[in-house]
Amino acid sequence: MAIKYSELVIEHFKNPHNVGTIDKPDASATEGSPACGDQLTVYLKVNSETQIIEDIKFQSYGCASNIATASIITDLAMGRNIEAAKQITWKQAADELGGLPPIKMHCSVLAVDALRSAIKNWEHKHLGKEIDDSLNKKNIVKELQKVIYGQVGVDIVSLKLLKYIGVDEKNNVLLELAIKKDDPFLDDVKNEINERMEKFPKIASVKISLV
Repeated sequence: MAIKYSELVIEHFKNPHNVGTIDKPDASATEGSPACGDQLTVYLKVNSETQIIEDIKFQSYGCASNIATASIITDLAMGRNIEAAKQITWKQAADELGGLPPIKMHCSVLAVDALRSAIKNWEHKHLGKEIDDSLNKKNIVKELQKVIYGQVGVDIVSLKLLKYIGVDEKNNVLLELAIKKDDPFLDDVKNEINERMEKFPKIASVKISLV
């Protein structure tokens, strides 16, 4: 079945804003993976005194939703200060585009994640803020809140599909999901979980069981 996009999604896909790179950016970040179908890099130029984003560009590898959400996210962030840009949400991005098909909501998550990661990198380089990548339940939940269940376009934490989170003494992450083994979206969820968990440098493996 063909995926139906809003007119705004199609417009931003055909004529995306802020495409390209920035020469000597103040910060940048890449999220996603071509192997999983979508990847996005965001570049920032930030005024060091006002902390206002004076320029923002992106490079995208992926589908129409990936390009459109990157385009709208960079529009929303342009001219805002760092703190305001951090408050942009993936739901806001989707709404600005007139909505996204549930199966494509993960693209707006990716766009916001790339923006926030670039901001974190700027804060680390210019404000000395530490990047917390410790392997604990709080940080794991934050990452899993970005894993979208494609049937309804909502994250697995909000849907209460995540029943257990644990980390053993060998740094294996143990997860239990309330998803049936024949669920057509299960593989996508597992792939997104594994991709999200790769952000933790000390992680040994991810073990997912179904309940």
